[in-house]
Amino acid sequence: MGSVNVRIVLLLVVCLGVGVCRAASILIPMDEKQANHLKAYGIAYKTLKDGMEVEWLLNYRGGSFLIKQNAAVETECRVRGVSFETLSDSRAGSILQQISNPDVNMDAVKLLKAAKIAVYSPVKVSPSEFENTDAVLVALNYAEIPYEVVYDEEILKGELMKYDWLHLHHEDFTGQFGRNMQRMSSEDIRVQEDIARRMGYKKVSHMKLAVAKTIKDFCASGHYLFAMCSGAETFDIALAAEGIDIVDSQYDGDGIDGDAQLKLDFNKTVAFYNFTLDLSGGYRGMSFSDINASSGRFGGYDQSGTFFTLFDFSAKWDVIPAMLTQNHESVIKEFHGQTSSFKKNTVKPSALVMGESVNSHRYIYGEIGIGQFAFYGGHDPEGQRGNWRMPTDLNLHPHSPGYRLILNNVLFPSARKKKRKT
Repeated sequence: MGSVNVRIVLLLVVCLGVGVCRAASILIPMDEKQANHLKAYGIAYKTLKDGMEVEWLLNYRGGSFLIKQNAAVETECRVRGVSFETLSDSRAGSILQQISNPDVNMDAVKLLKAAKIAVYSPVKVSPSEFENTDAVLVALNYAEIPYEVVYDEEILKGELMKYDWLHLHHEDFTGQFGRNMQRMSSEDIRVQEDIARRMGYKKVSHMKLAVAKTIKDFCASGHYLFAMCSGAETFDIALAAEGIDIVDSQYDGDGIDGDAQLKLDFNKTVAFYNFTLDLSGGYRGMSFSDINASSGRFGGYDQSGTFFTLFDFSAKWDVIPAMLTQNHESVIKEFHGQTSSFKKNTVKPSALVMGESVNSHRYIYGEIGIGQFAFYGGHDPEGQRGNWRMPTDLNLHPHSPGYRLILNNVLFPSARKKKRKT
């Protein structure tokens, strides 16, 4: 018995000495073993905000997170209902060695600093019930990731440079108030008109163009832009239509330039080109252009229950799109929106398609100057047609792959930025 006890003592000494038996890392799995995929992003963000590093293990168990062992992180996981595993040094080292193998499509990317996040939304200044269902606001709130809301006045005063990441959702940058009175109340319109007057613009469309150009410069200077739904479509329409009246008299008191379509300058846009404007007047339709693959009388709100597929990128060579497409599912339910998806022949060749359905592109990435952007079609990844006034309760969808794509974008600026190699 004595010799057995000696062997046990020696084993314990070895374990404590080299760390083989000591839990030295926390793994937050992002595969089917994860109890709450969306809140896991909030853990990663908080860890960064608290001054610690996170390693994002691309294509390892759904894009898992690896963090140095820390009691506060473990407690936070338990409080938020996020699954985690404790690993010894040798186990963590073995995983990283597996990932580094050139023959496997995996990579480890260090996340170094929590990005300062801004959301561009009229909830800053008016009731804007439609904006309360903004999927990014819903995702950030659920994941407990802090952000600040900005709108036209803050942007025109030069406050964007305080942030690393900016989100645009349903906004209409053409100055046509969404082309849908169900979306925007008379009070919402009045507030925008008041801001335009206060900032010295004769028309809301002139102010929105100035805002769009400022956002484009913000992105080109090395920041990150994420846009969904009509925010992505109308952003480029406004840029292409600089100096051209594309707004009907119902919105601004005078008529549309008869040659507006011919005068569009697609060199000024970020992601889209060769699109045709919908210049029909009134509130009859919800379409802005044929960028929206579901354009027509009802815009994208007649989108059927089909699916789109994420592309598979090389984690070691195409690191950026690999980060932005991390998921536990690669086939995702389509969802509607005023701009549900992007017509394929309107997407510039310079944009990288990361997800598409049979008839349209759903998720694209691009670079402007030294900055980057991603555009994602649709209003709410878990939304139901006809229920846009009610924000989605993510307690019912903690594993939503559609929402995971949004949160991938939130973490992206925290990584060491690497240009695509292919």
